[in-house]
Formats: sequence, structure tokens, C-alpha cells
Amino acid sequence: MFELYAITDRKMLGKTSEVEAARLCYAGGADVVQLRMKDTDGGEMLELAKQMQAVADEYNKFFIVNDRIDVAILASADGVHLGQTDIPISEARRLVGDEMIIGASVDNVEQAIKAVEDGADYLGVGAIFTTSTKPDAEQGIGLDAIYDIKKAVDVPVVAIGGINKGNILHVMRAGADGVAVVSAIMAQEDIQSAAHELKTLILNNRRTQR
Repeated sequence: MFELYAITDRKMLGKTSEVEAARLCYAGGADVVQLRMKDTDGGEMLELAKQMQAVADEYNKFFIVNDRIDVAILASADGVHLGQTDIPISEARRLVGDEMIIGASVDNVEQAIKAVEDGADYLGVGAIFTTSTKPDAEQGIGLDAIYDIKKAVDVPVVAIGGINKGNILHVMRAGADGVAVVSAIMAQEDIQSAAHELKTLILNNRRTQR
């Protein structure tokens, strides 16, 4: 489903807009871009989401809105990603039906099983390594968590948290279907090249595992 999952961060992007960052990510090989804006008003987020969905459609890729199911619905986004303290997945599924992708953040097997039972299409598992971009997440749960959760569910598992080109292969070999990154792409001077490098590592790993 998603091999390379890029998540925006306005502070890291500096003068680069989220829309332009999405375009660069897709051009570099990202399968999906998530708009993550914790401290922005809904109106601005909605306008950005509409523009980013248009870019995703242009590249025939996916676009996900973090947390805000209202924004996701109004922007006709491909999906929404929900954390443990957001709207329950079961309620979100009732709102959007089967048309929208729903992702869920989990950090243990129990949360993973419940999320899938409630209707999650994929799981964001982490933080695998310690990271400053998700201070509210359980930190450094390790590679074993990927293996354990992957064994317990039948939906794609996307690892997140402190993942970069130096450790991405360890994450993939632990069983992750994909990796989600923030700083490894958004904090880089050349976003497109950073995405391309990570996607190449993923694809090369896939080939060697066959």
C-alpha cells in the first residue's frame, strides 16, 4: 500500500510550502504524503489539503490528512490518520464509509488489534526510535514491536519514528510494509532527492528479499 510515507512539518520546511513539498515528495518517489499541522486553524489547513489532494491526483499518488477528519472529508482527501486520542476509528469509519482510507497510530499489539477491528486500513507503528517530531508518542519501542504487531494483524504496517537512511533497512527487515518519515525528507535541503534516496533503498531491499 505505502512503501514511502512522507509527513509534513512546517518548521522544518522553512520557506517551502506544504504543497510544493508534496510535489517534490511525489516526484522523488513517495507513495503518500500526510499533511500534519498541529497548530494551524482549520480554514488554512483545509485550503492546503485541497491543493495537496490535487497534486496527489496529478501524480496518481495518495494524500492523507492527520487528525482532522472534518478537513479530510471537505478536501475529498484519500484518507485520514488518527491517533489514540483522536476521534475513535469506529466513529470515523461510520462517518466516511468504505471510500476513505483510515490509518491509526499504535505502539503495541493490543492497540493494533483493536484499531483493525474498528476499521483501520493500515497502522502507523512507533515511535520505533526516539524522535522529537512526535513527543506525544511512546518513544523508542524498537524493532521487535514491528515484528510482533505485523504477526498480530492483517493490514499494512508502516513504521514511524526516528527513521532515516541509516536505519531504514533494519526497519524493513523487521517486517514493516512501509516507513513514514518526517525529518529524513522535510528537513533536507533537496526534498526530492531525499525522497528518491529513501525509496531506492526500499526498492533495493525488496529485490534482495525475493
